[in-house]
Parts: sequence; C-alpha cells; structure tokens
Amino acid sequence: MLEEAQWRALEAEHAARVDELTAAHLGRARRGQKHPVEDFLFTYYSHRPAQLRRWHPGPDVVLLGDAARERLAWRWYREVARAGGRVGVRVDVDAFLADRGESVAFVRELLSATARRPAQLGCFGMHEWAMVYGLRDGEQRHESWPLRLGSAGTDAVVESRPIRCSHVDAFRFFTERARPLNVLQPSRSTQIDLEQPGCLHAGMDLYKWAYKLVPLVPSSLVLACFELARDIRVLDMQASPYDLTALGYEPVRIETPEGRAEYAARQRAFAERAAPLRAALLATYDRNVSQPAGVR
Repeated sequence: MLEEAQWRALEAEHAARVDELTAAHLGRARRGQKHPVEDFLFTYYSHRPAQLRRWHPGPDVVLLGDAARERLAWRWYREVARAGGRVGVRVDVDAFLADRGESVAFVRELLSATARRPAQLGCFGMHEWAMVYGLRDGEQRHESWPLRLGSAGTDAVVESRPIRCSHVDAFRFFTERARPLNVLQPSRSTQIDLEQPGCLHAGMDLYKWAYKLVPLVPSSLVLACFELARDIRVLDMQASPYDLTALGYEPVRIETPEGRAEYAARQRAFAERAAPLRAALLATYDRNVSQPAGVR
C-alpha cells in the first residue's frame, strides 16, 4: 500500500523521465521534421508519448488517498477496502484478463518460447539491407537519406551473404526480390516457433509486449523496455545501408569482418540486457494469471 505522497512522488519521477526521453521527438513532430532512428519508437509502435507518460503501479500495489479515486475513471481499476476501513484503488486484474485474456496468453507463450532458445548472432542486421534490395534511388523508406554504398553496392552486399532473418515483422518489409533470399520464411503462424533472443527486433518488441499488457505491467518495467528499444534502434540503423553520419551515427559496416564482429558483440550485449526484462514480464504474467479469480 502506498500513501498518496509516496505514489505521487513515483508518478512525478516517471513523468519527468518520460518527458526527458520524448522531448526531442515531440519537438520535431511540432516542426514537421522526421528522424529515421527515433521516430520508429512512435510510428512503428503505437504507444504514444502521453500513454507512456501515464504512470501505472502494477497490480501488486494499492494506492491510498483521495487522489487515487480519480483512477476509477481509468479502464481496469477498481476500489478495494483494506484493513482498518481504509479504501484504496488498485488494478482490476480480473477485468483486464476478461478483456485481454487471449492477448495475454499469446504474449506469455511467445516470450516463454523465446527465453528458452539460445541467442543466434549470425544475421548481422541484413534485414535493413533486404528492405531496399532491388529498389531504385528514392524508393527506399528513408528516401531523404542516402545509401552508403549506393543502390548497386547495397544489392551486391545482399547477394554476397546469406540472409538469416527470423522475425516476421522485419521480414514482411523485405522487397519482393529479397524474400526468396532469406534462409527462413517467417510468418505470423510460425512466430512462436522462430523468435529468438539474439534478434534485435525481438529485443525491441519487449516494449510492445509490455505496453500491450498495461496496467498489468507496471510503468517502471514498460519504461525499462522502452529505453532498451531506444538503444537497440540505434544499432539497428547504424548497421543499416543508410548513411546517417550527418545525424551523428557512425556506421557499423557489416559488409566487413570488423563490422560484423562489432555487430555480433553489441547484439549479444543487448540479448543479455533483454533477458531479465523478458523474465520480469513473464513473472508478472505468472504471478497474476495463475491465481484464481477472487484471490487477486
């Protein structure tokens, strides 16, 4: 149980951190400016900065004080009576599971399957190259940014190495010419069978799975997953075929042995950083979903 002064302080601390992390993006949005690295977290992912800023304590916490009653107007919160006659507000786990039970079960199965597998570190970020393979200048997604090696040089790199992308939501953006070059043909039906913890996109997607389970997942965990995704996205685009040096991003030249070694080392570090966050999401699921209704 948290007194109002306690949870208000946590709420303010969370909001300040989110404001710090999203200020540059919101400023660019007001000016109509695009950013090929940071916009991804707010365009590909559907969680808006205002939603990320809203603080949720998680289902293990009861909020006390008059201000807590404002949350009764929020979805999936309920009033609870505590010992001594005090009334508090907490997450309504049963209502959340009644509405989102199928999604919760899918996320749990996906994360559990991913956690059981060893990290595969041999893809070297070729998914971004496959997304522009065979395209003419100006046809790529980030048309304002040049390809480091030009179109012909980019295509030559794609043709020189096997592509080993296991992530369905990266693979679906491959060009038609690049799709047959992938060793795997991931689909939504095989996602649980193929997703593995070394994949940069699997690491970034922990943010998606966290916010999709809000308020079952506390905001502290959602924000930790957001910060991980933010950092991973930098490597994702440094290893891409785009020249982003004007934005301060030095390329990871995966077309060279040295670049591939750097990519694999940083990929491994991100997989290690993602593992406890994945475990925390699974623990949140198991702690709440495994209990019978009425006990929660």
